[in-house]
Order: sequence, then C-alpha cells, then structure tokens
Amino acid sequence: MQEVADELRHLIVTFVPMMRELNDAEIAIRPRPKKWARKEVLGHLIDSASNNHQKFVRMMAQPHLNFVGYKQDDWVDLQNYAAADWRQMIGLWESYNQLIAYLIETVKPEHLSHTINVEDAGPFTLEFIMPDYVEHMKHHLRQIFPDIDLENKFVNVYGA
Repeated sequence: MQEVADELRHLIVTFVPMMRELNDAEIAIRPRPKKWARKEVLGHLIDSASNNHQKFVRMMAQPHLNFVGYKQDDWVDLQNYAAADWRQMIGLWESYNQLIAYLIETVKPEHLSHTINVEDAGPFTLEFIMPDYVEHMKHHLRQIFPDIDLENKFVNVYGA
C-alpha cells in the first residue's frame, strides 16, 4: 500500500499549487448544463475523502461491513460548494488526503482482506478500495484540469 500512499501524496503536492492558481471565473464555469463546475468537483472530492475515510477505518475494525451509499449530486448541492471559499476547500482537501495517505501506508496487512458492501454493490476488499479511491480522484482531477495527462504525469515517479 506504500505505492498507493505515495501516489496520493504526489497528487496532492502536484495539484494543490495548480488549484491555487485558478481564478474565480475558471472554477465557476460549468462545462455543460447540469455538470459540476471545477469548484463543485473539488467539493465532491472532499465528500469522497470523508466517505472513504469512514469506509477505511470501519473496514479495519471489522472483517465485513455493510455501508450506505450517498447521492453525490445532492451532497454537492446541499453543501452549496458553488458558493464556498475555494482556498478553504483546497486546504481541507489537502489535509484530509494527507490523513488518508497516512492511513493507507499504515494499514495492517491482515486488514486488507476485510470486505465491504455499499448498498447493492460488493463485496469489495480494502485492498481494492484503497487504490480505487486514488483512481477515482484522478478521474475527477482530469475534470478540473482537462489538459493534463495524468497517466504520463507519474511515469518518472513509478518507472512505469
């Protein structure tokens, strides 16, 4: 899991400065009607960090977990991320993901086989959902920064 934690940290240190460079107009533009603006995508990533943090810790505490899903569009709307302070959102996303990276790198190997069902989906192992969390993040970072090729960004880091 060290490689997963390292990749997550690399995403954080790479994208936080880039996020700070975006201006209010850039983060508020919706690419299409009913699609999230960049600011709302970051809000969703904060929600994802919160939900996945809960999953990870609860899965470590017990061998099988049934977990509730969440309606991501409702969460983004209810929390009014479109009007939230961008800088505070960046700081929260950064801090939360530093905690998650620490959690991923320190997970005990015996916990990796623990499973979760999320509503009607699963079971998934902790060994699967931890790297999947990072892949999900990369998907949404591509929405915030569509001109960046995330696959090539990590070639030098992991030698792949």
